[in-house]
Amino acid sequence: MTIIDGRNLRIDDVYRVASLEENVEIDARVEELLAERRTSLIDQISDQVIYGVNTGFGALADKKISQSDIDTLQKNIIMSHSAGVGEPLAEDLVRSIMLVRANSLCTGCSGCRIDVVKQLVDMLNKKITPVVPSAGSVGASGDLAPLSHIALAAIGMGKVIFNGKRMPAIQAMNEAGVEPLVPKAKEGLSLINGTAFMTGIGAFALHVFSKLFEQAILIAAMSTDALLGSTSPFDERLSQARPHPGQAYVARRMREILSNSEIRRSHLDCDRVQDPYTLRAIPQVYGAVHDTYLHALNVIETEMNSATDNPLIFDKDVISGGNFHGEPVAFVLDFMSIALSDMCNMMERRIDRLVNPALNDFSPFLAAGKEGLNSGYMLWQYTAAALASENKTLA
Repeated sequence: MTIIDGRNLRIDDVYRVASLEENVEIDARVEELLAERRTSLIDQISDQVIYGVNTGFGALADKKISQSDIDTLQKNIIMSHSAGVGEPLAEDLVRSIMLVRANSLCTGCSGCRIDVVKQLVDMLNKKITPVVPSAGSVGASGDLAPLSHIALAAIGMGKVIFNGKRMPAIQAMNEAGVEPLVPKAKEGLSLINGTAFMTGIGAFALHVFSKLFEQAILIAAMSTDALLGSTSPFDERLSQARPHPGQAYVARRMREILSNSEIRRSHLDCDRVQDPYTLRAIPQVYGAVHDTYLHALNVIETEMNSATDNPLIFDKDVISGGNFHGEPVAFVLDFMSIALSDMCNMMERRIDRLVNPALNDFSPFLAAGKEGLNSGYMLWQYTAAALASENKTLA
């Protein structure tokens, strides 16, 4: 069970809810906080002009909305902003986004009722997953289009995936016993304005990376061993002389993995002066990737536990600002893309060293049997080179 309170969500929680479909529960203290902030908002609506509550949106912010139309405004913005296009996002990514948005609303700063958070949680627990087009978010104004498609499903409109089938949201809700949400003042805006789309996807990606990175270190160690590489480049003193945490971590893991290698013992007295970069600089390159990951993790987990819509509600104040802007998340995810692309370049070059007969003493392309009759792993390296090149265009 994952408990959300607006403060303590982690990327591992996101993965468990998104992929393993773990149930979600709202911390008992959240309801009181949301009720207090909701009261603060309602008390100010009658005598203040509050953006997105009793005004229009964007360029229509100077248009005053009558008291009788305040709730209608919230439904209208959900419908009008459900303008995404492209292939639908994978269900696990949509669930990631829903969890991040629900947790953000638990901070209380969005001014919504507990009913709004419960609606997202009920949909997660009943496995009602909105169909969310993958394109349409600018990010600088929050993730308006994709979050609107989630909100659209929450109010019983749009399409969802339920029990493996695509169907109208209202049909899935009827089958699952979930009532459509009726959004009140500011609640439509609270659902659609924020960075949950990019943050949810980023959190999911970072979790997957954290697991793959450990496998990458293991494979790097195995490759080093197979190529008769030295363990001297992983000496602790090198990391002490250049004390980046990631470099020290990767070097230590390489030492641990190779500590009992029989292959290593067989060539301790060889006459090779030093190894190629793809072996010798593993701690420096992989370590830099690891430090990039730690920075990205800090930013993403901070964002997951932040209020990211506008305006925000505090004890006695409603403040318009720019917490919806996705720049912090965008920067670190771009940074991660660059780091991963570079790490993959090193992987591909190491694959070439393993199969290229000009660079090792193995049979050409690690092929077994009569030479020339079998091509071995020749095309595996071609594929790796193609993927490494594509990564550069995506980073």
